[in-house]
Amino acid sequence: MAEVLKGMEVANAMKEGLIAENEALIAKGITPCLAIVRVGERPDDLAYERGALKRFEGLGIATRVMVFPENIAQDEFESEFEKINGDESVHGILLFRPLPKTLDEDAIIKKIDPAKDMDCMCDTNIAKVFAGDESGYAPCTPEGVIELLKHFEVPLKGSKVTLVGRSMVVGKPLAMLLLKENATVTICHTRTADLAAECKAADILIAAAGSAKMIKPEHVKEGTVVIDVGINVDEEGNLCGDVDFEAVEPLASMITPVPGGVGSVTTSILAKHTLKAAAVVL
Repeated sequence: MAEVLKGMEVANAMKEGLIAENEALIAKGITPCLAIVRVGERPDDLAYERGALKRFEGLGIATRVMVFPENIAQDEFESEFEKINGDESVHGILLFRPLPKTLDEDAIIKKIDPAKDMDCMCDTNIAKVFAGDESGYAPCTPEGVIELLKHFEVPLKGSKVTLVGRSMVVGKPLAMLLLKENATVTICHTRTADLAAECKAADILIAAAGSAKMIKPEHVKEGTVVIDVGINVDEEGNLCGDVDFEAVEPLASMITPVPGGVGSVTTSILAKHTLKAAAVVL
């Protein structure tokens, strides 16, 4: 029977320190503030927004939600985004992506101030992640994975980590963060030859390919730590990860659930980034 690693335990462990940091900044005359920028009413955006607002409220960190219609024109949205970007009372920006296809997402990302880019959208912060420069901001989900592994005292130094997924949102930046912790990292994907063999060689298996329940028992050796970053909907309409949890759990030593695993940590990382950005003002 595997130990189920609940993300809320990690978030709760971070809470006291984040509250103290926020109160210290307020005492110095700085009110940390995150601007959440949303275009349209995508259900997944709304769900994440609700979670972030609840977490920030519990920490006492200020938020502003800026909502724009899905049919907004490019020039109008760029103008509004520049106002948010230039607002000195806003320390961090979370822009929900993907934007509607009528908008040029790359043009917007190029405009964001790297110092306010809380989820590593711009090239500057991406480069800092790959360079190991901690002055930038890594994507919240990969950093959340590292936070979770450290909280549950999963050894990273020298461990063999197989990471299934190569996106710039999770896979590649997470590989860099793992390397910084001196793990030995193998990056795989849906087209890897003999994926099962690659996965079975791992001490820690991280699934982040965006493919529902693709990780089966044949991918997991007994005693592996299994981290599921995937968020999918199965054939019955239920939320599930990239790991077939019920089938894999008996083999794993530790495993994260979906929902309730890594995703529960990401909003705390977002708060951590916002406070870091606000502290730079000092």
